[in-house]
Amino acid sequence: MRIGENTSKEQLVNINSSQHRVIIPLYIPHEKDYYKEAFTIFNLCIKSLQKTSNSKLKISVISNGSSNQINENLMDLYQQEIINELIIERDAIGKLNSILKVLRTCEEKFITISDADILFDNNWEEKVMTVFENFPKAAAVSPIPVFRTQNHYTSNILFDYFFSKKLQFTKVENPEALTLFAKSIGWSRLDEKWKDVILTISAKNNSKAVVGCNHCAVTYRREVFDVIPKQNTNYKLGGNSEGVYLDQPPLFFDGYRLATENNYAFHMGNTTEQWMYNVFDNLKDQEKQERLVYLKPIKKQLFKNYIKNILFKKVISLKKIRMFFYLKKGLSKAQIKNFI
Repeated sequence: MRIGENTSKEQLVNINSSQHRVIIPLYIPHEKDYYKEAFTIFNLCIKSLQKTSNSKLKISVISNGSSNQINENLMDLYQQEIINELIIERDAIGKLNSILKVLRTCEEKFITISDADILFDNNWEEKVMTVFENFPKAAAVSPIPVFRTQNHYTSNILFDYFFSKKLQFTKVENPEALTLFAKSIGWSRLDEKWKDVILTISAKNNSKAVVGCNHCAVTYRREVFDVIPKQNTNYKLGGNSEGVYLDQPPLFFDGYRLATENNYAFHMGNTTEQWMYNVFDNLKDQEKQERLVYLKPIKKQLFKNYIKNILFKKVISLKKIRMFFYLKKGLSKAQIKNFI
C-alpha cells in the first residue's frame, strides 16, 4: 500500500553541469600475482586525475567483476566524492561492455576513456583541449604520444596532408616518455631508431600534434559515439572490440586521431616503481574552472570515409608509395627502413 506522495514527482532534474566525463573500467578479481599492486596503481590513477584536472569533470568507475574488498575500497572513494559515479558488476562483463554501461548515456561534450593504470600529469586536460581547439577536425586526442602510431586509423590525415608541408616527421619532444611507455607494456627498452622522430601535423598558429593515438587514455568528442554498434561486444578484452567501438567511430565523421606533442600522462602497468611516486609528488592541485571549448558541429561523412580510409588506405599501404611519402615527409632512406 502506498501512503503519501513521492516528493520527487514532477520535479525537474538539477545536475551540476560539466563538459567533460572520464570513464575508467576496473577489473581486479583478487590482490595477488598479476593483480598484487593493481589497486595501488589505480589509486595513483584516480588521485592524479582528481589533482591535475582543471575543469569540474566527472569520473565514472565501472567495477567489472572485482573482488568484494576492491568494491569496498571503491565505495570509500565514492563517499569521499572522488568518484562521481560507481557501477559495480558482479560478473566480469569485459572492458568495452563496462565502458558502454556509461558511454551510452553520457551527455558531456568530451569523454575521456582511460585504463585504470594511467598516471595523469600536470596540465594534461589543458593540453588535450588545446589540441581540439587548434585542430578543428580532431575527434580523439590522447595526452600520451606513442611511437609508430602514424598508420593506425589515420589514413584521412595522410590523405588531407599528402602534399602539405604541415605534415612532417619531427624530433620527438620527450624521448624518455616513449621509453617509459615501452617498459610499461613489457619491453625492456626502446631502440633509438623508434624515438628519434615522430609524425606530426602543424596548425595555423604553428602548434603541433602527433598523428595517431593509443587506446590507454583518449579524450573523444561525444558525437563520434553516435555510430557505435547498438549491441555489446562478445570479447572481454581485445579482439576487434577496441577497433569497432573506439578507433573507427571518429573516421565516420572524417575526424582525426591525434596526441599531444609532449607527454602529459604515463602508462604504469601492473607494478609500482619509484618514478611513479616521484611524478605523483610533483603534481599540483589545479583550481577547477569550467573551460568552455567551442567546436564546430561535425556530421557523418560516409563518402569521405570510404575514399580516405578504405580506398586511399590501400594505395598508401603499397610499399613504393609509402617510401615516396615518407621521403617527402622528412625521413632519410635509412630511417624509412624503421617505419615501413
